[in-house]
Order: sequence, then C-alpha cells, then structure tokens
Amino acid sequence: MRIFVTGASGFIGSAVAQALARAGHRVRGLVRDEVKARALAAREIEPVLGTMEDPRSLLARSADCEVLVHCAAEYSARGMELEQRTIAALLGEAGTARASRLFLYTSGVWVYGDTGSDAVDESSPLRPAPLSAARVGHEQQVLEADRGVLRTLVIRPGCVFGGAGSLTGEWFSSATQEGAARIVGDGANRWAMVHLQDLADLYLRAAESGLRAEVINAVDGSRFSVLECARAASLAAGAGGKVQSLTQEEGRARYGPMAQCLAFDQHVDSGKAQRLLGWRPRHQGFVDGAVRYHRAWQAARAGAVP
Repeated sequence: MRIFVTGASGFIGSAVAQALARAGHRVRGLVRDEVKARALAAREIEPVLGTMEDPRSLLARSADCEVLVHCAAEYSARGMELEQRTIAALLGEAGTARASRLFLYTSGVWVYGDTGSDAVDESSPLRPAPLSAARVGHEQQVLEADRGVLRTLVIRPGCVFGGAGSLTGEWFSSATQEGAARIVGDGANRWAMVHLQDLADLYLRAAESGLRAEVINAVDGSRFSVLECARAASLAAGAGGKVQSLTQEEGRARYGPMAQCLAFDQHVDSGKAQRLLGWRPRHQGFVDGAVRYHRAWQAARAGAVP
C-alpha cells in the first residue's frame, strides 16, 4: 500500500514509518527540513517537505495514498490548533476519494485522566487534564468522519519508552546531569507504558486491518511504579538508584501543565488490541530493560540513527 505518515522524523512517527516500510509498504513521510528528509530517504521512506502550519503542503503527496497516519505533534501553545487543522485537511481530502482510505489518528492514554488502580478500557469515560482535553474533540472528529469508503481509527498509546526515550529520557537525563532521576510526586503511581517498537507493530497491524471506527489502547500491561522505573533508570545511568521527588508546585515550575499528567496513576487495558489485531507486546516493562534503554538513549543523544 501507499502510506503517508505525518511526523515521520518524530519519536513515534519515525518508528511507525520504518515498521511500515520494512513490511513492504511504500511510505511517504512528512518532515520539516532537508536534513531530516535525507535521514528518511536512507530508510527507504520517501520524504515530503512540509509542516502543520500549511496543511496544503501535505495534500498533494497524500492524495493517492490508501492509508494516512497522523503521528505529528507540535509542542507549542498552538499545538492543538495546528493538529486540528491538519486532521481537518487530511480528512477532508480523504473524504473525497472514490477508493477505500484509512485514517489513523494518534491520541494518548492521558485522555483517561487519573484512573487509580481500577483498569479502564476504550469504553470507559474520559476525564482528561487540560493538557489533553483537546484530543477528546479530535478523536470525535476522526471517528465521526468514518463513512463510506473512508475508515478511521484512533490509537491511544501509553507513555512510550525505548529508543530516544521520550518521557523516560528525562529520568536518564536528570540522573546523568544532576545525580538523581527526577519524578513528580512520591512515585507510588504507575504509568500505562508501551515500548516504541511494540507500538510501531500495532500501527502496522492496524494499517493492514479492515477495522473501522474503533479506538484502540496501546499499553504493555506492566505495573511497575514510577519510583521503581526511576530507580532503575538512575542505576543504569550511574547515579546509584537516587531519585529526586518534586512536589506538584515544583513540577509545574519545571514541566508546566504536563506535571499533572506525570503524576497520574493509570491502569489501562489493551485487551481490545489483542482481540482485534492479535497484538502481543514483546517488551514487558521498563525496569527489566533499563540498562538497554539507557544505552539507546545515549546513542540517540549522540546523533546515532534511532
């Protein structure tokens, strides 16, 4: 299939684009500049220069693609606005097609809010923090567009680890630079997590499926506490297992509104992905592979190909 991926040089998007290309699909990836374009070309992915600032820059190269995968994320005050415009542009173009099309939207488990110890699934009510509230509307926009030849799916990844590290990279970074892995709260909370390559495998399965109008959680089922994860990261980074706990006020000063989400206690079920797509995460949690993930984080920071 011909597949168009936004955010193809980003943390999630790069892994997704590579998994699709390895499976034999003809993948086009949206990137901002020539350096990132060359990196995509080296992975047998056709680069498309453009940004969410100008959705028109995406449409010409996505118009003949059977699958559209939205992984791009803009971390700015206008991020959610730009995401909505991009979704609208891609759905609008896809809705005019005569042949079958699939649109995959990347949301996240933070739309559930703080779930506590009770597991939630795709049918559970959403209680997002302000940081993720707009994504609820974006999900609805995507699902409501499912009609006729246009199929749509929403994927809600957990906190992603592996590779360059994303949120877990902050544990390695603070342990390396400050002598202790930094967390918000006492660390008794648990994140819903998923390894980057397991997540990419789920996208591949979803892209090749006949599913439509579904929301799919993507988490590995591990139940390590944040404190256990941070200690493992600290040990791997040579900080002796030391962890620094920030209060919510201190967390907001350092991380802004994300601090509330970093303190979430979440238990998210991904049984639906297993039932509908046969997905089985191969990486069972951050703690057991922390040394390996630290090496990957170091390599990514040194400029190695992720």
